[in-house]
Amino acid sequence: MTAVKDFALRIIGERINPGFKSTRALFETEDIPGIQALAVRQAEAGAAYQNVNIGARAMTDPDFMARVIHAIQEVVNTPLSFDFPSRKVQEICLASYRPERAGGALPIVNSITEHRWDLMDLYGKYRFKVILMASERMEDGVARGNKTAEQIHGTASRAALRLKNEYGMPLDDIFIDMSVSAIIADTEGLNRATVDAIKMIGADPELKGVHMMGGLSNIGQQLPPKAADGSDLKHCLENAFLTLTVPHGFDTVLGTPWRGYAPLLENHHVMQAYRNFLEQSGSNALRAVRKFYKA
Repeated sequence: MTAVKDFALRIIGERINPGFKSTRALFETEDIPGIQALAVRQAEAGAAYQNVNIGARAMTDPDFMARVIHAIQEVVNTPLSFDFPSRKVQEICLASYRPERAGGALPIVNSITEHRWDLMDLYGKYRFKVILMASERMEDGVARGNKTAEQIHGTASRAALRLKNEYGMPLDDIFIDMSVSAIIADTEGLNRATVDAIKMIGADPELKGVHMMGGLSNIGQQLPPKAADGSDLKHCLENAFLTLTVPHGFDTVLGTPWRGYAPLLENHHVMQAYRNFLEQSGSNALRAVRKFYKA
């Protein structure tokens, strides 16, 4: 029996990003048809949005940034997410985006934090949804990383309600990015804090309607490719995380649309090992990691 009955997930396609070697080559050669083909592949695989990031070139070559956006929108009607911390670049992206090519859907600004709030200055001129980072908070004028579920929930609540109350942004337009850490060196219980924070946010009546999301690619970083039972360890870890969090409102993944996500059985080796790992801290957490690839 699976742990999750309703496993509906929204996928924000991540592949239009120079972090992928093949995509970086498309940008370097200005292979617009190749970029369009990648966008089509993501759309056909079911991407609800497509994240767009051309790297540092966005700061120096705004015309190319606009060309990429126009080219993508020529071949797909998927709304876009613009992945840049710079207000200058985001304004170029928002000015280039054509909602009518996406059925009237708003784009997403990825991302804002409590200490990078200037992107919201664009909200009066443009309409958009936002990805809100809950991993960092402002304290005494200094940005600090969140390490507990309470800190993550507090940051998410403050920022989301500020967007709602000060800007009139619907909670449905807010995606709270729940940072998912690599387990290999997680001796401080960061995975546990993230899972617990998702439960807290999902149960908070003031935040009813927000979306919770994240990229899962880090979770199995530097681990052996196969678990003790022979399964794909990294992919199973991603699914184990989702099995625990989807029921509490984690509904969006920044990932590869054709990767495929599904809940794990409760008796799956990786599911059991991940539950055990979440209960550990310090050196016990490091020992618990070995259970993933050693019977």
